[in-house]
Amino acid sequence: MAFNGPINEMYPTPDAKESSTVSHRQKGFKISARKLPISKSGPIDEMSKTLGIPVPEMIFGDNMVSIEHMASGWRLEFNAYDALDRVDKTDKNMLKVAYSQEWSSSREKTHEGIKEVVKPFDWSYTTDYKGTITNGKQFESQKHNAEPIPIELLKRPDPILFFEEVVLYESELDDNGISIVSCKLRVMPDCMLLLCRLFMRLDQVLIRIRDTRIYVDFNTGKVIRDYTEKEEKFDKVKQGLISSGRLPNDITTALRDPNQIAHLVPEVTHTLESLMVS
Repeated sequence: MAFNGPINEMYPTPDAKESSTVSHRQKGFKISARKLPISKSGPIDEMSKTLGIPVPEMIFGDNMVSIEHMASGWRLEFNAYDALDRVDKTDKNMLKVAYSQEWSSSREKTHEGIKEVVKPFDWSYTTDYKGTITNGKQFESQKHNAEPIPIELLKRPDPILFFEEVVLYESELDDNGISIVSCKLRVMPDCMLLLCRLFMRLDQVLIRIRDTRIYVDFNTGKVIRDYTEKEEKFDKVKQGLISSGRLPNDITTALRDPNQIAHLVPEVTHTLESLMVS
């Protein structure tokens, strides 16, 4: 049996989205996460058209994490579309890989003798996404008397009541590395921490780590957003691993894990913001 024409691939139904969403309520806050399979071709094409750039190979367009204050309705969400919408859609920040000539050729499509050059954009999918406030007040910058996230408080052995890890998108950068945005959250009795991380490794060129941390104090209603950008040349990070005495196989593994190399990547940007909900 042959198919004539494309298969109509539907979006997940509202019921499917609802059944795939897990939530936890803690002292007036609702923390939610949704994990669904990689988006199908229909939603991918629509997302690319709306964004104006090709989307990564692995796009989880229906995945999300959110924090909602039940009484006020304030809500912060992290999702793939908004993260990709913060990717530079010009060639101003476009990186070239180690084999730039081959890379340039691979970005051109030839069809029936007509050459189509792909529209320039930051194909490393680097984003400065800090989350989307879907309802309620915005964060305010803490320039004076800034109150950081209480790290010592988070080190206490408090029970973890809710934990989730959600991938928003991932690209292997034409086999030249990786770019992945994921969210991880944990809820304790009196507070919670959410980490949204971009990890971008362009082999032989550059490593970037961009972290957005959201800390919520359930007792006071204070929400802190801590954002950092780290960046270093690939060779410097690799040399740092070699200098630490790592074996070659260990170095390869470490370069794939931002937790093992973050201390070797210097901070270039740091902002601190906060708000109160009641």
